[in-house]
Amino acid sequence: MLALLAGLLFSLASGASWRGVRGQESPPGSRFVCTSLPLDAAPSGCPLPPVPMQGGVLPSEEELKATVLQLRETILQQKETIGNQRETIRELTGKLSRCESSPGPDGKPGTGGWRKELGKGKDTMGDLPRDPTQVIDQLSRTMQTLKDRLENLEHQLRANVSYAALPNELREMLQRRLGDLERQLLSKVAELEDEKSLLHNETSAHRQKTETALSALLERVSELEKGSSAFKSPDEFKVSLPLRTNYLYGKIKKTLPELYAFTVCLWLKSSASPGIGTPFSYAVPGQANEIVLIEWGNNPIELLINDKVAQLPLFISDGKWHHICVTWTTRDGMWEAFQDGEKLGTGENLAPWHPIKPGGVLILGQEQDTVGGRFDATQAFVGEMSQFNIWDRVLKAEDIMNIANCSTNMPGNIIPWVDNNVDIFGGATKWPVETCEERLLDL
Repeated sequence: MLALLAGLLFSLASGASWRGVRGQESPPGSRFVCTSLPLDAAPSGCPLPPVPMQGGVLPSEEELKATVLQLRETILQQKETIGNQRETIRELTGKLSRCESSPGPDGKPGTGGWRKELGKGKDTMGDLPRDPTQVIDQLSRTMQTLKDRLENLEHQLRANVSYAALPNELREMLQRRLGDLERQLLSKVAELEDEKSLLHNETSAHRQKTETALSALLERVSELEKGSSAFKSPDEFKVSLPLRTNYLYGKIKKTLPELYAFTVCLWLKSSASPGIGTPFSYAVPGQANEIVLIEWGNNPIELLINDKVAQLPLFISDGKWHHICVTWTTRDGMWEAFQDGEKLGTGENLAPWHPIKPGGVLILGQEQDTVGGRFDATQAFVGEMSQFNIWDRVLKAEDIMNIANCSTNMPGNIIPWVDNNVDIFGGATKWPVETCEERLLDL
């Protein structure tokens, strides 16, 4: 049975014709028809093909099985090949149908005349030979021809297609899309124009506000210049610091040399509470509290030398003019405090043997946390001051009394109170002040 099956499969796979009984060739054009027979019937109606032999000896059962498996694999490969060719034919046929429905090089719809060109006037797809081998060869040639013509048609379509040749629905869709895009673009342009207008208005308003502020500052400078020119003498002016802020202050242009002793005197008028703040501060690199006079919060007035503190028995927050002087020497750190010409306190051991460092910044009305800056509004001086003078020695008590009762004019030999030596910032103002006798009316 296995030998019979092997012979049958071998004959089918190789395409060879069946042989007749006794090994005779079948006549050309004839064919065999096999029918099922009972097991005990004679096989006269369906002659069997000869079983292949090797050297006149029937092959063994194992060899027949191997042959059957090989033939089965061959048949499966042929089936797969035929299936792939069928898929290719279907794909090309679909493309061909689309090409036929598309306009040709002359702008007219295709008529399918390419079929007759391939067969010289005959429909080649309908007149293919019936032999499978020839059919496959013919199909291969036809497929290649179709592929060539399809590529030509695609090139022609790309070269000749235009907007006018598009379908109406596609043209309407494109027009709607273009309309939408145009409306979106116009809307965006309108938004940008509105933003531009708003920005222009804001810029104009900001510019106008800035110009107004600058004009006010220029007017204020002009007033100050007029006020300065109205001073009867260079020292007849006062500095007004009416608000407790961190930006109103005055600055002495000159700095201090190295000092081993000093006397600082000034006129003050303040009713600020609690504490009048900081009438003046001197800061140097590495020490922001080199010299500071401050009344902060509910604390008494303090004199700081190199960050060392001495409390002074002074009381000046009654809103009247008071003349204040403090003296200090590095020898034993001795200090004295005078109010309105009278010595109210003295002490020692305030930063003894520490010379005052040179090259610092002297500020009126603010306490410095760094050299020339970092002011604290809670420590700012509120009020008016005048006649701020510094000497590089300890003045005698009678000299201080004479200055306080206006019987003598003694400018400081280190820092004198003159107009061109005092700059003001942040809204602080300079005003002319009457004679010393008029200031003494508050005493």
